[in-house]
Amino acid sequence: MSARVALVYAVVACIWGTTWFAIRRCIGEGGYPTLESASLRFAIAAGVLGALYASGRGRPGPKGARQLWGLAACGVLCAVGYALVYLGEESISGGLAAVLYGTFPLWTALFATVGGVERVTGRALAGSLLAIGGTAFLFADRLDVSRAQGKGVVLVLVSVVASALYTTLMKRVAAGVSPLASTGVFLGTSAIVLGAAGAMAEGRPLPWPPPPGPTLALLYLALVGSVVVFAAYFWLLERVSLMTLSTLVLVEPIIALAVDAAWERGVVLVARSYAGIALTIAGVAVSIVRRPRD
Repeated sequence: MSARVALVYAVVACIWGTTWFAIRRCIGEGGYPTLESASLRFAIAAGVLGALYASGRGRPGPKGARQLWGLAACGVLCAVGYALVYLGEESISGGLAAVLYGTFPLWTALFATVGGVERVTGRALAGSLLAIGGTAFLFADRLDVSRAQGKGVVLVLVSVVASALYTTLMKRVAAGVSPLASTGVFLGTSAIVLGAAGAMAEGRPLPWPPPPGPTLALLYLALVGSVVVFAAYFWLLERVSLMTLSTLVLVEPIIALAVDAAWERGVVLVARSYAGIALTIAGVAVSIVRRPRD
């Protein structure tokens, strides 16, 4: 990788590693309604990106209705994925949610192969299956702790499937479009879908006056965790393979668990949790570490 690609990769990993805790802080006690907070996050981000596009930055934009609708479809999948993540993090820690994303390479490999986007090696698939075993171990542990946490694990695992699907589709539909423009359409669509879902399912008014801690977390998620990181992510998507990009899940759990260790008090990981975490990360490592002749 070039130095620029490596730097952007590191920035994305570090930012996304902290957003898991920020989500919990945003929707926690005294915070914002779950789905509406996700909608607000993406609406703020889309507004910033729209202003940048109007000022002449972020060109070229989508070329025709077909590409525009493709980006919008990915935004709908993003809304589904993030709705499940936010709902899951009502009961599990950000660090655990990040570890569950260790299954992301498996689904990415599956969709990339079926869609003919990339050739995926057997080694990558074998390692991803090992990661699935680790998450199954974690899942059993969460059921022992509480049914609510078991439900949270299931929601996050389904979210992984949606995320892998829209990432694979974006590899095709965003070709030739500026990352700022594609991110604006993508997040704008997500904001609309999440806002509609929140209005129908929650019906809770937004807190007023805005609570300081959750509002700071919301702004961090919108400006840094959405505008910066998604634009950088889609920039990387044009320059590296899907399987290389999926290795971000190796770094994010380490950062997320470190943040949890410093700030989380409501969720405690036990010995079997750490065994599942180790198995998940080992599986992802096997899937992406290649022998020199590869």
